[in-house]
Amino acid sequence: MKLTDLYMYLRGDIHRIETEMGGAVSEVSPVLEEATLQLLEAGGKRIRPVFMLLGAKFGNYDIQKLKHIGVALEFIHMASLVHDDVIDDSNLRRGKDTVKAKWDNRVAMHAGDYLFGKAISRVALFEEQGIHETMSRSMHEMVLGEIEQIRFKYAWDQNVRTYFRRIKRKTAVLIAGSCNLGAQAAGVPRSEQRSLAFFGHQVGMAYQITDDILDFTSSEEKLGKPAGGDLLQGNITLPVLFAMEQSPSFKKELRQAFADGAPSKGKMDELLEKIKASGGIDYAREINARYLQKAYQSLEALPDIPARRSLYDIAAYIGTREH
Repeated sequence: MKLTDLYMYLRGDIHRIETEMGGAVSEVSPVLEEATLQLLEAGGKRIRPVFMLLGAKFGNYDIQKLKHIGVALEFIHMASLVHDDVIDDSNLRRGKDTVKAKWDNRVAMHAGDYLFGKAISRVALFEEQGIHETMSRSMHEMVLGEIEQIRFKYAWDQNVRTYFRRIKRKTAVLIAGSCNLGAQAAGVPRSEQRSLAFFGHQVGMAYQITDDILDFTSSEEKLGKPAGGDLLQGNITLPVLFAMEQSPSFKKELRQAFADGAPSKGKMDELLEKIKASGGIDYAREINARYLQKAYQSLEALPDIPARRSLYDIAAYIGTREH
């Protein structure tokens, strides 16, 4: 089963959001328009708008109102990706050229900033203060996460707490915000808003941990980038942190391997095998399962409607996906 099968009944509303996104970037400079349209056409799971729409199902669901939040969320997500590609010097995303690869870093950064600006203009259509606060807090935390990712590149002495704080800011905050924003726009009771936001946080943490596991266990064909790509870029994830904690000598080996730049392919393969053998992948899966269990438990406080089942099914899929 594909992820999209789990929210097929929302396909029409997702299409409305995508159409709105295309129209929002159609009257800009040719370079910016082409760069942003490339991001739109690359597609993606649209998981943040989906969570937003499902959160709204617990209240007064109005797609004409909700579509603007969906556009804002996806623009923020896309902007963070294009900025990430500059930070990580990535030329491929989902197997296709990134904006920075097709143009350059300056165009990529401006394209990301442009999308952030477009997101803010969509949120400005709403009078509800809570919506503005949730969106601004999400953007603020994401920027802090980006800064922390830069700060801790190749920082072999960082700890697990630093990692969790980073992925919370880079990934979980916006997914939690997506669930909450839909609920806020639909007038869902505060207690249910809190349950939805908590659910989104737990799923967001699991989502990123799963990504970090797949970086070591999936194929280049599925990832659209080489296995171990995060480590090559200096992003030290949970399986690596576990492996270093288990073996100080391995930490020393990693430090030496990257001392003069990227290791050879043969050396990288050796490092990846040692990370797998350390139990780091199994440890990350265990932590991932804990976050998912908390997410499932939080749904029990919500009314028993089809949207609740969809949230459960999507969380389960996210935690066990293979790409």
